[in-house]
Amino acid sequence: MTLELPPNFIHEPPEGYSYKVEPFKRNVLSIWLHHPARYNYTSDPICTIWGFYNTKKGTYHAPINAKKCGDQVDIEDTREYTAMQLNVNPLMSAFQ
Repeated sequence: MTLELPPNFIHEPPEGYSYKVEPFKRNVLSIWLHHPARYNYTSDPICTIWGFYNTKKGTYHAPINAKKCGDQVDIEDTREYTAMQLNVNPLMSAFQ
């Protein structure tokens, strides 16, 4: 069974990358970003957790790590690499 990205997922993967969706909990999916590179010491694919999607509520959540779902986020405030929110001060936000 292949899971698909949620219908309102707005990001396209960066060049050479791809997204993969896996079940996490009963109503929660984990969204993974698969990298094109390979490490010399393993043949396993390289991937990082993008974030989580609650199928019942239709909400996205930033990851604390790959095993913990964090705070709810607005999909518009996420980036193609991660749903984690930037913690910037007012001076830094002026340069974004």
